[in-house]
Amino acid sequence: MKDIAIQDRVDTVIGSYIDRKRGPDVKENSFSEMLKNSLSEVNKLQRDADLAIREIAAGKDKDIHQTMIALEKAEISFQFMMQVRNKIISAYQEVMRMQV
Repeated sequence: MKDIAIQDRVDTVIGSYIDRKRGPDVKENSFSEMLKNSLSEVNKLQRDADLAIREIAAGKDKDIHQTMIALEKAEISFQFMMQVRNKIISAYQEVMRMQV
């Protein structure tokens, strides 16, 4: 069973920040690359959930528990992505309100 890596993702972001502070020889990932990777992972979880639904509807897979787990993973990752998006938009709006 593949777990949702929310904590791992947070640890990765914090770890990459700490690594950048340590020295210039560490490979630097841009913020946009991190967002693209996160979106592709959320998309993959959504596709996996859709496939699980199709398989259970077609009678190929009789494990309803794994299907429900896939659905919940997709839903939680989507909700997390939306909260991150809301925080990014809020931060952008705050920066735009700053007086120069």
